[in-house]
Amino acid sequence: MPETTATTYVPRPGSAPWPRKVLAHAQMEFRLLLRNGEQLLLALVIPLGLLLLLGGTGLGDRLPLGDGPAVDLAVPRVLALAVLSTSFTSLAIATGFERRYGVIKRLGASPLSRTGLLAGKIGSVLAIQVVQLVVLVGAGFALGWKPVGGVDAVIGIILMVLCGTAAFASLGLLMAGILRAEATLAAANLLYLLLLVGGAIMTPVDEYPEGMQGIVRLLPSAALANGFAHSTVQGVIPWAAVLSLTLWAAVLGYVVSRTFRWD
Repeated sequence: MPETTATTYVPRPGSAPWPRKVLAHAQMEFRLLLRNGEQLLLALVIPLGLLLLLGGTGLGDRLPLGDGPAVDLAVPRVLALAVLSTSFTSLAIATGFERRYGVIKRLGASPLSRTGLLAGKIGSVLAIQVVQLVVLVGAGFALGWKPVGGVDAVIGIILMVLCGTAAFASLGLLMAGILRAEATLAAANLLYLLLLVGGAIMTPVDEYPEGMQGIVRLLPSAALANGFAHSTVQGVIPWAAVLSLTLWAAVLGYVVSRTFRWD
């Protein structure tokens, strides 16, 4: 039996390093999201079901997705929908109810700090999006998806995920930080449906009435979907979409920093 000395269990006063605390919080948020059936429905089931309908049946050929094979046009737009679902709708609803039950206030007063709390949330969103990309891209290839552009397409997808997450996570936190939980639930689902139908997520901007196109082009949802489409259909890095989403993220992030209420 090993001998236990006086120095075997030496206390280490003080909190853990900030990266370790953020990582632990991100892992906890990730596990909580996986246990939430509603969040999984939004994050994975709806995008995957939509991709199978558009790419695996003749439905995609009947909808105004653009010129080209339906699956090639559907995959980038479903990827945009997945980013919107996770970084905006799921994050807004979860944060709204956490604020209502006082979870955020207590975690913000813990050694994790408020900055660490937000960093952990964003980390869990990015982890979920990695799972989404693996599942949706795998399903797309199984349906015959043929992206073009090689390395430029990969860089474009990564930039769209990062910039889209920053913009829509800021929008979700803005909504969750100023509205009651029930109002956040209703508003986030309503805005999700409005962007899905009227925000150029599933339909190119050129398919909208001419009088609406100028407004639709300014929406972050249009920049996100067009950016994914330009990356994989045209094989270019969508710098215009990157700039648009970065500006949206900067403006919304500033407003969140001024208005978010922790209790």
